[in-house]
Amino acid sequence: EAYTSGEKDFSALISKLKEAKIDVIYLGGYHNDAGLIVRQSREQGLQANLVGGDALNSGEFWTISGPAGENTRFSDASSAVNLPAAKEVVEKFRSQQYEPEGYTLSSYAAVQAWAAAVTALNDTDDHKVADYFRSHSIETVMGNLSWDEKGDIKNPSYAWYIWSNGKFSQETK
Repeated sequence: EAYTSGEKDFSALISKLKEAKIDVIYLGGYHNDAGLIVRQSREQGLQANLVGGDALNSGEFWTISGPAGENTRFSDASSAVNLPAAKEVVEKFRSQQYEPEGYTLSSYAAVQAWAAAVTALNDTDDHKVADYFRSHSIETVMGNLSWDEKGDIKNPSYAWYIWSNGKFSQETK
């Protein structure tokens, strides 16, 4: 089923899901919609598990879902928070009362990679920078990154995460 992002009342959608007796909701949307859908599902008696993508990696999901978000799972790149390469940056963020969740460290790594390429090339030309990425590896807060001929990261690492008691953590099993 499709839904309109930003809706506030998902009753019609939830009624269809209940009628179909579904066990799992896979939601390819954002945390704000997912939080409302799972909360309203529980309020309306639908106990289907919610599974989503990396857009659920924000504390705002739990702020919206509340306890209804318990056991919600999502996939995302493996967390860099505990990597030795990220230690100094994570400590700095935390000293400023900011938890580097969601896209924080991957965005930081992207800027590091871009800066390293621009510095090495002494040029900001996007084609030259892209070529540099394809022929070099760069040390970042996410470790040593390298890219293939299409510009995709080589050896990406993905994991499952689960929400519990207001926090998400990487599943280990």
